[in-house]
Amino acid sequence: MKKVYLGLLVLILASSCSEKQSRGAKAPTRVVTEVAGAGAEMTSRQYVGIVEEREATAVSFTGMGVVKRMLVSEGQAVSRGQLLAEMDDTQARNMLAASEASMTQANDALQRYGLLHENGSLPEVQWVEVQSKVAQARSQLESARKNLEDCRLTAPVSGVIGRKHVGAGETAMPSQAVVTILDISSVKVKVSIPEAEIGSITSHTPSKISVEAIHWNANGGTIEKGVQADALTHTYDIRILVPNAERKLLPGMVASVQFGGMEAQQMTQQVTLPLTAVQQKTDGSLFVWTVTSDSTARRTPVTIGETLGNRIQITSGVESGLRVVTEGYQKLSEGTRVIF
Repeated sequence: MKKVYLGLLVLILASSCSEKQSRGAKAPTRVVTEVAGAGAEMTSRQYVGIVEEREATAVSFTGMGVVKRMLVSEGQAVSRGQLLAEMDDTQARNMLAASEASMTQANDALQRYGLLHENGSLPEVQWVEVQSKVAQARSQLESARKNLEDCRLTAPVSGVIGRKHVGAGETAMPSQAVVTILDISSVKVKVSIPEAEIGSITSHTPSKISVEAIHWNANGGTIEKGVQADALTHTYDIRILVPNAERKLLPGMVASVQFGGMEAQQMTQQVTLPLTAVQQKTDGSLFVWTVTSDSTARRTPVTIGETLGNRIQITSGVESGLRVVTEGYQKLSEGTRVIF
């Protein structure tokens, strides 16, 4: 019986040693790493902007009527004073004819009663009444002429037709926009800036703007800063003035905007890592997985700075040249062997 127990003990010890050897021979975990260094992507701050017209002018008729002709189309360049549209003027012409007849009648009465007034045979009250009727007829005539002129819609400024709101045959209402004229001789690029960064941007902060749609890029000009933040996103709108003499930039185009300056140059000396590389413990502290010289994983506490795109500035904890795990860290624990 003792021999049986002794044999079982030998088998158990052998099995235990086998399990330890099996665990010790566990395959390393494959990860993706990056050698920490000064991030080129942090040399400037980059944002998405939208091209806007320098100024938009909504042009409308002053009265109500049916649009008889539209003489311009969207995208067409127009000059100040150019005829844009005409309204049916039948009623306006009839009113003008009636006003001209009233004016003729009033002038005739003024001439006839004027002779009587000179002879002293016309009471002063009647003479004043005749003069008043002449003034009323003249006022009505001027109003009728103005109404007829208002049936023709002309451009108050030069620019490009951005949109037609009313077509021929439709009824235009007073002050309803018929067309919108855009001034794109220069344009503005609107960019939304986080409130934490708006203070570092001034009216003369240098910027570079590129529009991929037309393969265009240039330096931006003066910056107009908004003073009211968006209630939801806590961002401020700024607008960068850009010359557009060739009319290549059109409202609505998407632009890529980079801001530079001393702050950006200093940031080139800072270590940057992908945002996903930085992890958070339950106590709120931050860390990254680094790879030691013997290819094992190690938690390394870090502190962070500003973010730009998909990268983040590491202000302490990771020095340039240290290898950091950027993908595959979900399977890691302290001391795990890794390959990359």
